[in-house]
Amino acid sequence: MAKTLQAVRGMNDILPGETAPWQYLEAAVRDVVQAYGYHEIRLPLLEKTELFRRSIGEVTDIVEKEMYTFDDRNGDSLTLRPEGTAGCVRACIQHGLLHNQQQRLWYSGPMFRYERPQQGRYRQFHQIGVEAFGMAGPDIDAEMIFMTARLWERLGLDGVALQINSLGTPESRAVYRRELVEYLRAHQARLDPDSRRRLDSNPLRILDSKNPDMQAVIDLAPSLPDYLDADSRGHFDALRALLETAGIRYELNPRLVRGLDYYSKTVFEWVTDRLGAQGTICAGGRFDGLVAYLGGKPMPAFGFALGLERLLALLAASGAELPSNDPHVYLVLSGERAAHRGLMFADELRNAIPGLRLQANCGGGSFKSQFRRADKSGARYALVIGDDEVDRGQVMLKALRSDIEQEALAQQNAAARLSEMLGLGS
Repeated sequence: MAKTLQAVRGMNDILPGETAPWQYLEAAVRDVVQAYGYHEIRLPLLEKTELFRRSIGEVTDIVEKEMYTFDDRNGDSLTLRPEGTAGCVRACIQHGLLHNQQQRLWYSGPMFRYERPQQGRYRQFHQIGVEAFGMAGPDIDAEMIFMTARLWERLGLDGVALQINSLGTPESRAVYRRELVEYLRAHQARLDPDSRRRLDSNPLRILDSKNPDMQAVIDLAPSLPDYLDADSRGHFDALRALLETAGIRYELNPRLVRGLDYYSKTVFEWVTDRLGAQGTICAGGRFDGLVAYLGGKPMPAFGFALGLERLLALLAASGAELPSNDPHVYLVLSGERAAHRGLMFADELRNAIPGLRLQANCGGGSFKSQFRRADKSGARYALVIGDDEVDRGQVMLKALRSDIEQEALAQQNAAARLSEMLGLGS
C-alpha cells in the first residue's frame, strides 16, 4: 500500500475550522491600511535570486542559509520570496510607479525560509507588508507607527510594546561598525561560534544574539546612538516628538538593528512577552538606499511587515473572542417538494438578510441524519421544511444551542424573525 503523503515540514494546512480568524485578521489589517490611503499591490512568489542577494545582503542568515533557491529549466536561478520588500521595490521600478511620484502600497501572502520549524516560526509563513516611497521626513515614520497602534486597538490587543532605534546613515554606521568590531575583537574569546563568523561579515547582527552567555559582552559594547550623524539624530528626535505628542509609549533599544542590510535611520519593532522566544509581531524601518541599489533613481522609503501566524497566536493567548464562519442557520428538508422549495426559500432568506450564513441540506438523508449534520455544522438554529410545511406555507424554527421553544412561522415572516434573533440587519 502506498505511503500516505504529508505536507512539507514547516508548511502547514490551514483547515476550514481555522480560516475564520485568518479572514478576520486580514480584513482588519486591510481596513486600517486603506483608511490611511494605501493601495494593494499583488506580487509573484518567485523572483530572481539576484534580487534577494543584492537587497537583503550576501552575508545575512536569510541569503546564506534560509532561502529556497533552485535553477529552472532555462538555467535561471529563482527563489521563493523570503520577504516582500525587495519584490515590491522591483515591481515599482519595473512599472515606473516611482517616477516623480509618491506611493503608499501594501501586499500580503506567504513567504518562505528554510528554518527549524517551531511555534511561531515556520518554513511557509504569512505576512502583510506596508511600504511608502518618496517621503524622507519622520512624519511617514510616525504615520506607520500610528497605523500599527490603531491596528492593535482595532484588534483589542494589549501587552505589546514598541521598541525604536536609529541605525543612522550608511556613513555614520560605518564609523560605528569599525568601533564595534574593534571592541568585539578584544573580547573574541567570549564570542560564540556564530558571532565569530559574523565578526567580519555582519558584526551588527551580533547585537541581536539571543545567547545568554553573550549578553554581558553585548551590554558593554559601543552604543549605536552615540555615533549618529546630525541628520539622523534630528530625524530620530523629531520622530520621538511625534510619538510623544500622539501619546504612543515606546522604549529606546540601542541593540535593535534588524536583520536586513537595506535598513537605515529609523527601525522599530512591536514585541510581546506572551509568545516565548518569537516575541516580535511587527517590525520595519526606513530603507532609503534600496531603490537606487536595485537600479532605480534614489528614493526614500519606509515600511513594515506583520507576521500573521504570530498575531493570531497572540490573539489566542490574549483570550480574544475570534469569529467563526459557521452557518447561522441549517435548513432541514424532508420530501421531494420540500427539497425543491427549500433551495429557493434559502436564497430568498439570503437575499432578505444581509450577512446571513445559511446552509441548506443537500444529498438527502433522514430527519435524524440531517439534524446530526445541522449540529455538526455549528449552526445556532435549524429551519425545517417538509412537504406538509410546503402545503401550509410554513417553516419550523428550532434552536440548536439553547432551550428556546420550537415555533412555526409563515415563510414570509421567517426573514424578520431570523433577523431579530440573530441581530442581523434586514
